Amino acid sequence: MEITEIFAKGGFVMYLLLICSIAVAVIAVERFRFYNYAKRDGEKFLKALSDRLKSRDIKSTLEICRQENSSLSKVAQFGIESAMNGENLQLALSNAHDEEAMKLRARLNYLSMIVTLAPLLGLLGTISGMIESFNIFALQAGQPLAITGGIGEALIATATGLCVAIFALIVHTYFAQKLDEILSLLDKTVNIVLILLTKKVNK
Repeated sequence: MEITEIFAKGGFVMYLLLICSIAVAVIAVERFRFYNYAKRDGEKFLKALSDRLKSRDIKSTLEICRQENSSLSKVAQFGIESAMNGENLQLALSNAHDEEAMKLRARLNYLSMIVTLAPLLGLLGTISGMIESFNIFALQAGQPLAITGGIGEALIATATGLCVAIFALIVHTYFAQKLDEILSLLDKTVNIVLILLTKKVNK
């Protein structure tokens, strides 16, 4: 049986499951690229940031942040510029951290939703197919092949829904781990800027 035949026999929910699977793939590609941008050379940047701030070379530090162009550098740059303008450093860093964290969490909720939604759509397709099978049973009593064939086709939707959910769950788990890693780096960035700039001001 060809894939197109299996798809057609799965019922109308197969189109919804196809949309879900495409959505997972698109989100996976987009988040992979964004997370690579967000933490680009993260540990290397944090070391350079710490060294520059310890040497009290603020202009050079700002230049590094602008050249790096990552989530970490944006938070550091915003904090340093706020401190230079006499603004509340802790509040500025907190706002910058929250803004970048919101960007990092974007679209992960859609993956979580698909993990739950895909099996339910598959179950809906199966129930719809079972209803049709029982209609066949009423019309063609004594023809077991027609009945069991209908049930087998109905289960295609459930199997597809589970496959989509598993795919979405793997992708979500992978990016949830990446999110934790980047948030940890963001926290380190905030602490470095806050502690070293505060020491500089106090001196």
